[in-house]
Amino acid sequence: MAEKPTENSLRRSVAPALVDGHIHPDKTSWGGPWMSRRPAADLRQLIDNDRVTQAGYTRGVEERAYALLSEARRSGTLAMRAHVDVSSELGIANVEGVRAAAERLPGLTVQIVAFPQFGLLTNPGTLEAMAASLDAGADLVGGIDPGGIEGDLHGHLDAIFGLADARGRDLDIHLHDGGEDGLAQIREIARRTVASGRHGRVTIGHAFALCDPSLPSLGATLDAVADAGIWIATCALGPDPVPDLDLLERHGVRVVAGSDGVRDSWSPFGTGSMIDRAHLLAYRTGAITDAELERAYRLASTAGGEMLGIEELSGPVTESSPTRLEFSAESIAQLVVDRPAPLRVIRDGVDLIAS
Repeated sequence: MAEKPTENSLRRSVAPALVDGHIHPDKTSWGGPWMSRRPAADLRQLIDNDRVTQAGYTRGVEERAYALLSEARRSGTLAMRAHVDVSSELGIANVEGVRAAAERLPGLTVQIVAFPQFGLLTNPGTLEAMAASLDAGADLVGGIDPGGIEGDLHGHLDAIFGLADARGRDLDIHLHDGGEDGLAQIREIARRTVASGRHGRVTIGHAFALCDPSLPSLGATLDAVADAGIWIATCALGPDPVPDLDLLERHGVRVVAGSDGVRDSWSPFGTGSMIDRAHLLAYRTGAITDAELERAYRLASTAGGEMLGIEELSGPVTESSPTRLEFSAESIAQLVVDRPAPLRVIRDGVDLIAS
């Protein structure tokens, strides 16, 4: 077998900055002692475990989020969509903690989603807390499984679209529900996206129902998603299903990659590195060709920049671009496979590693 090229044998290549399209920095245990996880048989148990874990942390949200966000920036992530828990119990404390952490990291753009992880209609007072969080550093309105968790598709969507309308905000909705029911929920979100004039301003995270090619209405649902300009955020985590990227591309559906939870109660895995996530997405989707590997990098970088509306992070770069990453690698394809740490992380001409 041929030896792996050494760093000195590889030319320095430039690449677009990485963008994490879906991450939960308020939940992380990053930088702290090892945390053993409890087993969970379903989504509700995972959420219950998360509630207990968050209540038991001895380090505050800002400290834990800062540790993770710092690591992400060192790894080349210059922007992220952060889903942050808001509830009647937590109030807006997690949003304030993540926003404070982000403000300590020049060069890192953090969009915060007010996320009703513990329920909205089923947890009275949460909608009011979400509204307050939009004044305390949150940028978008979130949602959580209107059917499977809330048990009221239209009531949940009425609440979050209503709040988004009242405050002029975009939406990013978690949707784990699978099967035809999951697809029906996605089509209703698409219908409301078009009706409210939000083309391109709504994201659905996970969208596991879109990953099942056996569902009869999958094609029609993908067309509805594309027509509404809805973004799909996938994380390729553990046993979670991943979408057929070729199929989604053929239907015109836009996709971004994200980390999801990093070293939290949900999973012991995750590094905060979107290079690692691009590698995992490529592996999970059977990438072989350079074009397929390059697509994985694009979903972890410029696609996220486009979703977040950040022009400087949305297109190709050159050796003279003021915002870029530099690696020892022959190509983007090799970068995705080998996962080297960036040599330089540059935004607006400033090397964030050196500084």
